[in-house]
Amino acid sequence: MLIKEAVFVVSNTDHKLSPADGMPEYAFIGRSNVGKSSLINMLTGNKKLAKTSGTPGKTQLINHFLINKEWYLVDLPGYGYAKTSKKMRAEFEVFISEYLMKRETLMNVFVLLDSRLDPQQIDLEFMNWCGEKQIPFCMVFTKIDKISSSILAKNLAKYKKEMIKYWDEIPPIFTTSSESGFGKEKVLNYIDGINKAIKEVE
Repeated sequence: MLIKEAVFVVSNTDHKLSPADGMPEYAFIGRSNVGKSSLINMLTGNKKLAKTSGTPGKTQLINHFLINKEWYLVDLPGYGYAKTSKKMRAEFEVFISEYLMKRETLMNVFVLLDSRLDPQQIDLEFMNWCGEKQIPFCMVFTKIDKISSSILAKNLAKYKKEMIKYWDEIPPIFTTSSESGFGKEKVLNYIDGINKAIKEVE
């Protein structure tokens, strides 16, 4: 898939105020410093689309971007280390979970994981929550350019070992680098495959 156009449409904290045209949506979420905005900008080929910041937790709203007038890329607030109050974090959790559970046009969630780190409890808990709620998701490992291929392989193996404790089948896995663009084609082709399957059913 080639992204020719990526346009910001709306930001909100209520899934009911999201676009009502029925087009498929793909959400991106992860811990606050996982490199989500950089990945979104890499995928869309637009360095200014999602706001990158040295301060984790910059995204505080549900942001919809219309891609090629065919589907939405949804940038969700990060979880974890954001320098926000407990009250605000609690509010985040409510409107994010409401969106994930009730948004009928949501086709898949891309859960971003820092490839440099051992499995993080907060990430495992979030993915297990998605499983309990039957929300389809993929695991997207970011920043692979920052480590050697051997360390990457070890960390992926650690994640798989943790996931297999709870899952009969491990969700799809992608490895990416916002710096080099590695993984872009595979992620976009995965989305394209789902979109084509939806059209065949219609």
